[in-house]
Amino acid sequence: MSIRFDGRVALVTGAGTGLGRSHALGLAARGAKLVVNDLGASTDGQGRSSAAAEAVAEEIRTAGGEAIAHGADVADEADVADMVARAMEAWGRIDIVVNNAGILRDKTFAKMSIADFRKLVDVHLMGSAIVTHACWPILREQGYGRVVLTSSGSGLYGNFGQANYGAAKAAMLGLMNVLHLEGARDNIRVNVLAPTAATRMTEALIPGDALALMAPETITPGLLFLVSEDAPSRVILGAGAGSFALTRIDETLG
Repeated sequence: MSIRFDGRVALVTGAGTGLGRSHALGLAARGAKLVVNDLGASTDGQGRSSAAAEAVAEEIRTAGGEAIAHGADVADEADVADMVARAMEAWGRIDIVVNNAGILRDKTFAKMSIADFRKLVDVHLMGSAIVTHACWPILREQGYGRVVLTSSGSGLYGNFGQANYGAAKAAMLGLMNVLHLEGARDNIRVNVLAPTAATRMTEALIPGDALALMAPETITPGLLFLVSEDAPSRVILGAGAGSFALTRIDETLG
């Protein structure tokens, strides 16, 4: 059975490039109306431009879909409130929330400033919390919601020089666990996607011969499953190069 999103409204953060763009296009191709969010900053969070978000929204409209672009900073509550209000004005609902926006400021912990540590937490953890919190009353009122939080291998297993990124990404698991419990009675399902993909944030870290295999489009099928009508909840789905695996935290017998 094919996955469709006809009549659904999806909000995807960081959707101007890379994984977010692929997710937005994949959702739109299957009938969803899209809020395409992207601050348009550099990979370390500098600058601002709505051009990338506008380009993706226009691509969706050209293909016959419906989309609006918004350049909200996910760490800014007023920006996010305006974005959610615009979505509600346009379509009167939000069904799917994909928290994908992110930046990198890699350094060893000894050389990392607390400002750079805090910035990653603000964007990845607080950005996901702020966007989801703004949508939460809508999802509860509808009795339907699908939320994805984006983690990574750095958050699950660690990666040298990424104490800030790894800590923020590991926090997605705790947030998922609680929102899964609190959203269950309102048919809100919450999952974590842990992708390994070639994007502008990671392409310098991936060998050239592996770049084509790690395209963002190889991750999106997993995302579509996690936000579908029949989605599970409280799942950590690892994804990379077209392969998918469940990640679990197990406790051994004493």
